[in-house]
Amino acid sequence: MKNDFERIFEFTIELDRLKAILRKTKPSGLDRYENTAEHSWQVCLLALTLTEHSVWPVDPARVVELLLVHDIPEIDAGDQIVYAVSDGVQENERAAAERIFGLLPEQQGERLLSLWNEFTLRQTAEARFAYAMDRLMPVLHNIYNNGQSWQENHIPLKKVLSVNSVIGDTCPEVWLHIKARVQELAANGFFSHQG
Repeated sequence: MKNDFERIFEFTIELDRLKAILRKTKPSGLDRYENTAEHSWQVCLLALTLTEHSVWPVDPARVVELLLVHDIPEIDAGDQIVYAVSDGVQENERAAAERIFGLLPEQQGERLLSLWNEFTLRQTAEARFAYAMDRLMPVLHNIYNNGQSWQENHIPLKKVLSVNSVIGDTCPEVWLHIKARVQELAANGFFSHQG
């Protein structure tokens, strides 16, 4: 039987697999796709810098906890572009979350699974803010890469604005700025699919 340290270390090494999960966006100035581990780190820092712009008071440490665990199920379920509707994604992610957090000692596994559930349900101010930051990070990559993943995946402007409007629900000032930047890209022809 494994002791707690062995279980914690096994879980930690399992997280290495996030480094192999490629997303649809490329880091600014690089000609490769970012991985989920990079995204998780960067979105945590983005959230820390924007907490004061949330319409609700949020606990920055709690937001970071949510963001650190939110994509861990991608180890098994892979990354799904937010603009695509796929059957079974939630069930696959839940099974993955239970397996991966189940590697930990019971109390720690339950705590991290609870954080993942909180992010997924988006019923707390911290979860709504964390989700908005998760939406904002790939938008920023697209803005600074001339709509790279939107163009590659044929995502229309209307869908970009509707899917990411949750940023405005949480951080209206941020959304006004971002929406203007996205519309500037549209004006410059970076959205070939307008449907």
